[in-house]
Amino acid sequence: MHIAYSFNSQTQYRLDYLIEHCILAMVFCLPLSLDAATLFLGVGTALWVGKMIVTRKLLFKRTPFDELILLFVILSAASIAASPDRNFSFYNYYHLMGRYIVSYYLVVNNLHSLRQLQRLVWSVLISAVLVAFYGFYQYIQGVDISTFHWVDGEQFPDLKIRVFSTLQNPNLLAGFLVVVMSLAVGLGLHTESMPGKLLLFALAAVFGACLVLTYSRGAWLSVLAVAAICAHLYNRKVLWLFLIIPLIAFFGHDAVMERLLSVLNPTDTSSTLRIALWESTLAMIMDKPLLGIGWGAYWQVYPEYDFFLNNPDARIVHAHNMYLHIAAEIGIPGLLAFLAIIFGHAKKAVDILSKTNNRMIAGIIFGVMAAVLGLVLNGFTDYIMFNVQLSMLFWLLNAIIIVVWEGNYRYN
Repeated sequence: MHIAYSFNSQTQYRLDYLIEHCILAMVFCLPLSLDAATLFLGVGTALWVGKMIVTRKLLFKRTPFDELILLFVILSAASIAASPDRNFSFYNYYHLMGRYIVSYYLVVNNLHSLRQLQRLVWSVLISAVLVAFYGFYQYIQGVDISTFHWVDGEQFPDLKIRVFSTLQNPNLLAGFLVVVMSLAVGLGLHTESMPGKLLLFALAAVFGACLVLTYSRGAWLSVLAVAAICAHLYNRKVLWLFLIIPLIAFFGHDAVMERLLSVLNPTDTSSTLRIALWESTLAMIMDKPLLGIGWGAYWQVYPEYDFFLNNPDARIVHAHNMYLHIAAEIGIPGLLAFLAIIFGHAKKAVDILSKTNNRMIAGIIFGVMAAVLGLVLNGFTDYIMFNVQLSMLFWLLNAIIIVVWEGNYRYN
């Protein structure tokens, strides 16, 4: 399928054109400015509604996961009843869940061709270049991180700089970089043009170098795991493409080696705090396994389960484990619905890869699958999707899988 805009009238053509470019602008702005991304999401959605009014049709495609998504939305909403501050949870819920679901269905219903998906992926990659270079600028200029408590000063006395670029902290930047590295490698492996391959692998190297400068151990480990799994599924060459920059840094920079090996050090305060948070979060889940403690209410409830810090003024906003955090806030049924959504989309991606002969489709889907895998693996040691931008990106990646799967070119 090569027709990007399927309507005949000039008005409808223009609406399609504007909606696509709102999506591209939203994706481009996502790591740079949440407000700008939200603005383009809102405009794109308004234009989509306008298109339905003009055509007098309900232009809404069904996906294989509508029921699961609806269940996840309902269970998340139900958790508000258990929140210690229902007004806050409701406000937080409809602002965030609205962004996630609308962005997913906006892409599913308004991108129809492979060329549109290529433009979307390149919008992410071009934006990521700006993010990475701003990270390099921070490293060169120096960033005072002493007030952020991102590093155990006693454990790592020489580690003074961790870049975070346009995102809120190094771990969020690292999670984003794992995603864009995956997209660049996926496209690079399946691009026939040698200049194209070199450009994409160069981008992956840039993202990898910036990833090293975040000193995010969880992201480093997730890259190792993604590389190993992708190498098993595709080709052993993938392993080296993912790892060449981290390996050079690991063996060439003492701070990187020290930081990575500290994962095995039980005296590291970061690791100790994570374990303590997991114990507290498990206690929350055991107390309220069905509806949870309430959407977005973790920071409010945590003081009641503070077995480690014993500080009522400490503001802990998430559990540093995606799965425990989700189960704590919206209950075990809500977590299971979320996992089913992830697994279902991943299975579709694997099906597409196993049947398609189109190299560009294979490149996009391979990159998307590796990117989602990176987020999933990172979730065992952190909860970077607590960040709105990364959660929106997660839903957009899943939407790409559905657009490819529903297209008539999916297995050609």
